[in-house]
Amino acid sequence: MTTKRDYYEVLGVSKNASPDELKAAYRKMALQHHPDRNQNDKASEEKFKEINEAYEVLSTPEKRSGYDQFGHAGARGGMGGEGFQGFEGFGEAFSDLFGDLFGGGSGGRGRGSRRGGADLKYEHVVSLHDAFNGVDASIRLERPIPCSVCSGSGAKPATSARVCSQCGGAGQVRLSRGFLSMAQTCPRCSGEGRVLESPCAACHGRGRTRSTETIKVRIPPGVEDGTTLRVSGSGEAGERGAPSGDLYVVVRVEEDARFERDGADLLTDKNISIPMAVLGGETEVPTVDATLTLRVPPGTASGTLLRLRGSGMPRLRGSGRGDLLVRIRVDIPSKLSKEQRQMFAQLAKSLGDSGVSDEEGFIKKVFGK
Repeated sequence: MTTKRDYYEVLGVSKNASPDELKAAYRKMALQHHPDRNQNDKASEEKFKEINEAYEVLSTPEKRSGYDQFGHAGARGGMGGEGFQGFEGFGEAFSDLFGDLFGGGSGGRGRGSRRGGADLKYEHVVSLHDAFNGVDASIRLERPIPCSVCSGSGAKPATSARVCSQCGGAGQVRLSRGFLSMAQTCPRCSGEGRVLESPCAACHGRGRTRSTETIKVRIPPGVEDGTTLRVSGSGEAGERGAPSGDLYVVVRVEEDARFERDGADLLTDKNISIPMAVLGGETEVPTVDATLTLRVPPGTASGTLLRLRGSGMPRLRGSGRGDLLVRIRVDIPSKLSKEQRQMFAQLAKSLGDSGVSDEEGFIKKVFGK
């Protein structure tokens, strides 16, 4: 009589192994010794049975407790004195671990072969003004939609699909390979559990036809370039009543010559005169939706950034608006009248600019001419 090996040794785990560790060890070894991968290999078949027996006991708390206390006799007691009865009694655990890896598990119930509709991607371009205010975009798409003749069922009007005679509506058939019993997708109904005796002539039984439609999509205020909007159920229709896919709209925001954008903040340039830069003053600057008055402090250098809070773009996520940053550019006149030259020369002398000896020298120093 052959002595049974220790179940923990069979699976290569310690006696305090967790359920997850047991499952991982079993999966690895079962894949290695599965009969489908080792056809006509008697040793692998026996090893596979041994692995299944060990996991069947150790994965069940009551049986594992009996085995830990009394060894194999305790495990047999936990199994009602019958011992391990082969893979048939282990099918549920095996299906839970491997699913359809070797041709489908026992938990499938048809309907899985009707393909859901594919998702669609579309790029839509908006101006900065539309991105500021938000806009209702009209997107024209050619896509499969539910057949209007059969309402998406795929069956000829006044008829309906019938229960598959081969699988009885289960969508799967069970096959036996030696000691293995496995479920596979029914070849007659392709896993749907029902067959069309009279397919719809308009869609040839697919339940959908192609059509060009216009879809309204709301572009929210503050949308940024590259933002993706999801429109649920507006992708391709599924086959014979299967769910439709989704439409993903990628928004592209056109560049605006007046502004640079950084999230909800905007940057614009503003040219001012030398007197305003020196003395300060007020000037008008544009925003996306209005014109505002900007206060320029005395002594503002070219390149200075002045901020108008809350005058940028709406925040896409959250409330309020970003800021408008105004970059000051001081205009240097290229041509001056004689009177203006004299005034600049007098200004230079009053400021104690010893490097300027006369008005012509001042002009050359300041303006490079």
